[in-house]
Amino acid sequence: MVLKNSYPRMESSGLNMTDETECELDRLINHVQEIARAFFTQARTSHDWDHTQRVLALARHIALAEGADMEVVTVAAYLHDIGRARQDSSNGSVCHAQKGAEMATPLLQKLGIPEGKRENILHCIRSHRFRKGEAPQTLEARVLFDADKLDSIGAIGVARAFAFAGEVGARLHSPDKDPLQTQAYSEDDTGFREFEVKLKKVKDRMQTGEGKRFAKKRHAFMKAFFTRFLAEYDGHK
Repeated sequence: MVLKNSYPRMESSGLNMTDETECELDRLINHVQEIARAFFTQARTSHDWDHTQRVLALARHIALAEGADMEVVTVAAYLHDIGRARQDSSNGSVCHAQKGAEMATPLLQKLGIPEGKRENILHCIRSHRFRKGEAPQTLEARVLFDADKLDSIGAIGVARAFAFAGEVGARLHSPDKDPLQTQAYSEDDTGFREFEVKLKKVKDRMQTGEGKRFAKKRHAFMKAFFTRFLAEYDGHK
């Protein structure tokens, strides 16, 4: 999916911008899109360019609802996973959020984005993973965090969990193993393990009101799916 219009007209955010300014903004965003897409030519399915496009759509929706800076959110959404390949190739020892921010720094400088926005964008990228490290502090960072996490739950989340399991060579399910005692990037890194270790906790980590509204429904679907999955795996359904 290629976005012809990079994001909604700025009047929708209460700003009165000239046509010339809007054209400049569109050119900037389209350039960022081209730069970002180049990092995903050989990406794994679970974190490919399609994931970035879905996160962008969610982030734009949440940004409008919450009144966030659309330019910052859009640029950050495009660039948030450009370091993902480094994490995958290292089997998780490299944090793609930190690496992505490092990679984005010279790119943003070359684009001439003002320092305040640039620092906010980099903060959004660094904090979008947020487990133990940098927490999202700005509204824009909270928007991106929610958008990225929403794409990990619900029907899409289930599909991505099994796609990732396939990428690392995991089994369909490891019924004889406690998911909390198994290792990531191993044969026991199953879709159900992803749900038990990470995905079922996502709903309670949402940072925005709109994100929480989305997450409630996606969580309910995902929980019902894995209940059914286990019953079918054991031959009870």
